[in-house]
Amino acid sequence: MRRVVIRGDGIAACCCAHLLDMAGFRVVQEKAGRAKVPSIMLSQSTQALIADVFHRDDLFEGLPLIEHRIVAWGPDSKPVALPHSSVLVSEQDLSARLLPGPLIDGQERDAEAEWIVLASRPLPPSAIEHHFGTRIAVALAVDVKDDSEASACWIESLEAGWLFLTPGWLLAVGGTPESLLAQSRVVAAQIHEPRSTPRKFPAYPRIAAPLCGPGWLACGTAALAFDPLCGDGVGNAVREAILAAAVIRAIAEGTNVDGVLAHYRARLLGGFARHLELCRKFYAQGNSGPWWDSELEFILKGIEWCRHQMENGTGFRYRLDGFELQAISDPV
Repeated sequence: MRRVVIRGDGIAACCCAHLLDMAGFRVVQEKAGRAKVPSIMLSQSTQALIADVFHRDDLFEGLPLIEHRIVAWGPDSKPVALPHSSVLVSEQDLSARLLPGPLIDGQERDAEAEWIVLASRPLPPSAIEHHFGTRIAVALAVDVKDDSEASACWIESLEAGWLFLTPGWLLAVGGTPESLLAQSRVVAAQIHEPRSTPRKFPAYPRIAAPLCGPGWLACGTAALAFDPLCGDGVGNAVREAILAAAVIRAIAEGTNVDGVLAHYRARLLGGFARHLELCRKFYAQGNSGPWWDSELEFILKGIEWCRHQMENGTGFRYRLDGFELQAISDPV
């Protein structure tokens, strides 16, 4: 039986493991060492995508709903209420809902695997992480006030960063939570005192290069990571997992290895470039000053880096038909 080792227990790893298991591969999934994100929002489209992968409609039952976004974005902007539709879940809870079975500790013997899917670090020594920004996110649990909307999230840009609040969790990017809340006109009015030790993680976009090589693929946050403000990182991780599983299946069925891997790189790079363009729009409008100017400059450097990488590509050679990869006659 064809054997694949998947390193990681996050969303991308679980989706890839499930798809390869369903396709008849022997899948060994290893635990990851990284800390889980305490709270993520899943849009309706991402929920539908995950449900389609696992053929289950009950994965998100009982999760709290977010039905409105209250946004104050830009200097002296007034808050605007916008319709929204998502659920809140911790990454640990979501992974537990998706895990197909028990995980193993440590690393399996790589020589026994035809493919290794690296959904968690470390990556091979040849892979270098390129990051475009310096911003760090600080997450901490908070209690929202009784008169705050229980089904809303709040987003506010400030002179030295931005705040994102969901019922139960505050994300502060740029300055410290205390300094940003002191500037806040919208988010600060919704919360009581924080009730947990802050947890820090990078909030800048980053991508590994190369993304794949003989016998291995990077996937999920080990391949690339999004700014939490400017994109559906979970949805992108699921799409990466679908593509990674399809690539491994296609190669096992005799498809040209170099061509399929080139397509994998091109697709992930294209998604990362689109994310940076979205970041450019948000950070150009968020505010002015040294912090915003510096982060925007990093984003523009990332867009240029992607453009240069794509100049050396050969276009998209395949397309997904469901969960299978099919060749297209004219690369785009």
